[in-house]
Amino acid sequence: MSKIFIPAMKPEDWKQFLAKEKHWKPGHSAWAIAHCWHKNPDDFPDSVKRVFRESCLPLFGSVQLLFAFPEYKVSLPPTKGRASQNDLLVVGKGEGQLVSIAVEGKVSEPFDKPVCEWITKDSQGKKLRLSFLCNQLGLQADQVPERGYKLLHRTVSAILMARELGARSALMLVHSFSPQNEHFDDYGAFAALYGIEAHPDALYFAKELGGVNLYLGWVKGDSRYLTMEP
Repeated sequence: MSKIFIPAMKPEDWKQFLAKEKHWKPGHSAWAIAHCWHKNPDDFPDSVKRVFRESCLPLFGSVQLLFAFPEYKVSLPPTKGRASQNDLLVVGKGEGQLVSIAVEGKVSEPFDKPVCEWITKDSQGKKLRLSFLCNQLGLQADQVPERGYKLLHRTVSAILMARELGARSALMLVHSFSPQNEHFDDYGAFAALYGIEAHPDALYFAKELGGVNLYLGWVKGDSRYLTMEP
């Protein structure tokens, strides 16, 4: 993926980066997140800012949006498998320090297959990748078989970007536009691996991992972004 980016002038400019163009339609997370975040492209959406403020975490209470990259791909060594394609990768700054934010947009779709279904016994590459992801997350493979595979690699992409930026903090943020918070149970079970009793519209410190402070969060987006361009 090129390291040269062209500013998006409107939500429709995000469509060209989608893995599948069929995802670009009302009711899908790609549509919702593009229109929501592009409402005020120089700042975080109101729903995100509110959760940041109410988190009582000084870093996020003062965080400013510096750059945001739609559909940003983060390579996941040591294998040559697919990169982690973030719905949005944000570089922010708060308390005088940078923070990497991997945003996962959601409506009704799951966090990919559970790890136990994603991995196959005859795939050495997948075994190597799972080992790498768990090592980065400070977890063991036997802790994650029922968790959605995307929860692992999206969180790791935030950590890897933090290290690349020299940032001390990384946030994996689920921005859900589902009125029922669909698949929150999977996210909550993932957060519980770090001793977190998660709730919607909240941020949590998870763990310090190799010099990077990992945070997890779930924000409820405005459902009006599902049906029409606001």
